[in-house]
Amino acid sequence: MNMKLQHPSNRDANQSRIVLWLLIWAHVIGGIGTLLIQFPFSAPSVKDVLIKRWSKRLLVLFGIELKINNQSIVPDTPYLLASNHISWMDIHAINAFKPIRFVAKSEVEGWPIFGWMAKQLGTVFIQRGNSRHAIEVVGNMIKALKKESICIFPEGTSTDGFAVRPFKANLFESAVISHVPVYSLAIEYFDKKTELRTETTAFIGDMGLLESMAKILKHRNIRVELTFFPPSGGSPEFSNDRKWLALHSQEQISSYLVL
Repeated sequence: MNMKLQHPSNRDANQSRIVLWLLIWAHVIGGIGTLLIQFPFSAPSVKDVLIKRWSKRLLVLFGIELKINNQSIVPDTPYLLASNHISWMDIHAINAFKPIRFVAKSEVEGWPIFGWMAKQLGTVFIQRGNSRHAIEVVGNMIKALKKESICIFPEGTSTDGFAVRPFKANLFESAVISHVPVYSLAIEYFDKKTELRTETTAFIGDMGLLESMAKILKHRNIRVELTFFPPSGGSPEFSNDRKWLALHSQEQISSYLVL
């Protein structure tokens, strides 16, 4: 009889991953409970504390360290935040620093559990390629920007994080009409062993959510860096031009990532 014995180190690694999966799903269930029981009766400031705490814990479970650059420039008054997009983890990394409302692709709404959670947090879902729906979303954003900040991913899709795709300008119209500043955010994921950018968290192609989660859990040695950039004050005459705002934000992030 030919029996293959599993190496002790591999067995220990598998057991550790099983424990981590259990902890993650327990954390998710706890989040659902918070949304059902505490959220409906909590003030906005309390909700932000709960979101931040939950997101920080999620990063810890996935072995992701959070680093913030230029955090002092982020205001407490409403603003539009335009960011490059790499992973579903981007949202949780941002929320672990400063909870914000998001605009996400409509497919996210259909994700099991996480889609429902995103909806409860006030995420606005947009149908990609549907200009009529984009106009409706902009209208909703204008109302929301009167009292809260919103984050958008203007590339319209996620990438490997090594470059930035052209920013679509339609959602920037909400900042123009609301007269709120547009801040830019560069997101990067690094392997802490090599200090090089990693594609481990990249949620691209036909990858499923569980597949992505498993890939990140397998590595658990990642640092996510959020670098914020202020609105441009050098060309105020273009501040009412959504195309200029989109291009300016894209170039800010792109120039930083190629350094």
